[in-house]
Amino acid sequence: MFAKGMNHMTPSLVTPGMNVSSSADCEAGEGTIEVDGRIVATAVGAFTITDGIGTVSPAKSIVTPEVGDTVLCEIVKLNEKNGEAQVICVEGKPGSVLPEHLYGQFHVTNIVDRYMHQTADAVRRRDVCRAEVKETSPVLRISFRDRDDCGVLHAICPPCGETLIADQDGDWNVRCPSCNFQSYRALADNYGAGWAELEQGASALNNSGKRWGAAAEAMFGKGPAGRATFIAADVREDGRERTYFRFEGEGGGQGRRPRNAPGCRLFVGGLPREVGTEELRALFAEHGDMTDCIVLTDDNGVNRGFGFVTYSEKAHADAAIAKLDKHKINGRRIGVRDADSDDKKGKREKRRDPEGLKLYVGNLPFKATEEQLKAIFDGVATVNELVMATDNAGKPKGFAFAFVKEMDKGEEIVSKLNGTELLGRKIKVDVSQGGKKGGRGGKGGKPGQSGGKSNRELQAMREEEQDGKKGRRRRRPKKD
Repeated sequence: MFAKGMNHMTPSLVTPGMNVSSSADCEAGEGTIEVDGRIVATAVGAFTITDGIGTVSPAKSIVTPEVGDTVLCEIVKLNEKNGEAQVICVEGKPGSVLPEHLYGQFHVTNIVDRYMHQTADAVRRRDVCRAEVKETSPVLRISFRDRDDCGVLHAICPPCGETLIADQDGDWNVRCPSCNFQSYRALADNYGAGWAELEQGASALNNSGKRWGAAAEAMFGKGPAGRATFIAADVREDGRERTYFRFEGEGGGQGRRPRNAPGCRLFVGGLPREVGTEELRALFAEHGDMTDCIVLTDDNGVNRGFGFVTYSEKAHADAAIAKLDKHKINGRRIGVRDADSDDKKGKREKRRDPEGLKLYVGNLPFKATEEQLKAIFDGVATVNELVMATDNAGKPKGFAFAFVKEMDKGEEIVSKLNGTELLGRKIKVDVSQGGKKGGRGGKGGKPGQSGGKSNRELQAMREEEQDGKKGRRRRRPKKD
C-alpha cells in the first residue's frame, strides 16, 4: 500500500473494472470510482496517484458531444419512422465518446426537407453520414435536415455493393455504375468526396420541398416489402451477363426431369396398402422398358393407394393398360390409365358394375374365399361377378356383392340362400337397392365403401360388428 500524498503509477495499462488501489491509499479521482473501499478504474489508461488522488489518464481522451456539434456516423438501425446511427467521431474534438453517446437517434422528419414515407427511403444501413447534435440527454439526438453539409457522405449499392455515385434522374439522385441500380439518398454537399471538406453542392440533388413523381410514388405504394433490398455480403457486380450451369439437353432448371412423350406416363390407382414401388415395378416391367416407377406414400411412409409408371415408348404403355387395367392384386382391382389424358380431370366415363342382378351378401366369415362363396350359389343362380369388400389394407370387411344372371329371380334366390351357413356363420342375402342391370344407380354405391349403401346393407354391417364385439368380450371373474 502507498500512503496518501505519494506519487505512484502502475507499470501497465489498466482497464475499466480493474481494482487499482484502495480508499486507504488514495481518493477516487478522474477515471476512477470508489466501491466498498476499493478504487476501481472506469477508463482505459495509466493509473497514477497525485497528492492522494488516484486518476486514470486515458490512452485516448474522452469527448462529450454538445448541442450544435457535428458528428460523423454510420447508419446501423432503421425503423419505419426513426433510426439509429453509430457515432464515429465528433468533428474538431479528437477522442472517444462515452457509451451513452455512442449511438445517436433520429426521426424521419429530421432527414431531409421533403415528405418521406419511411426512413429507409432516404438513408440505408451502412451509409456514412454527417449530422448535427440536437440533444445530448437523456439520449443523443441528431439531425441531417437543417444544414446542407449534413446528410449522406458515402453509400453503397444494396444489390451489388458498388459505391453509388450522385446522378440526378427524376426522383432518383444516386446510381450504381455497375448494375445501374437507382435510388434516393439525403445527400450532403460533399457526397462522395471522402473526408475532404469540399463544396460540391450535392445537396441540391435532394429536390428539397418538391413533391414525388409517379415513379417514386409507384414504388412507395408497394409498401416496405415491395421496395426492400438487402446488401449481398462480399459480392461485387462487374456488369457481365450472368450464366448458369445446365445439364446438356435440359430446358428447365438444374436437376429437372425431362418431359416424357405423351401417353408414356401411366397412373395406377386402387393399389393395396402392402404394395410398394418394387412390387409395382416387377408387375409392369414385363411390358416394356420403364424410365420411372414410384408408389406415393404419406409422411409416415404408408402407401397412399396409387402410383405412376413411365415407359420409354407409348406402345409399351398401351400394352400395359390393355393387360393390367382391372387386374387384381391381393383381391383388389387396380386401374391403369394414361396420366396425361383428360381421364384424370374426371372426363372419363363412370365405371359401371358388372352385368346382372346385384345381391348383397353379409355376415360373411373373414376367412371366407371367393370360391367358397361361389359354391353356395351353385344350382341356385349363375354368378357373373363376385366382389369381396375389403378395407384400405386389403382385409375383408365381412360382406360382398354378387352379380347374377337371373335378373327376374331375385326374391327366389334370396329365399333359398338367406340364412345359409358358411364356415359356421349364417350369411345374409338380399337384393341390393339400385342393383339393376349395369351401373351402380340409386343407393347401390361403390363396393368397399360405406357411402351410398342401402339401409338394409348398413343394418347388416352393424349387426356383424356387434357379433364381432360379443365374440371378443372377456368374461368377468366371479366375485366371491
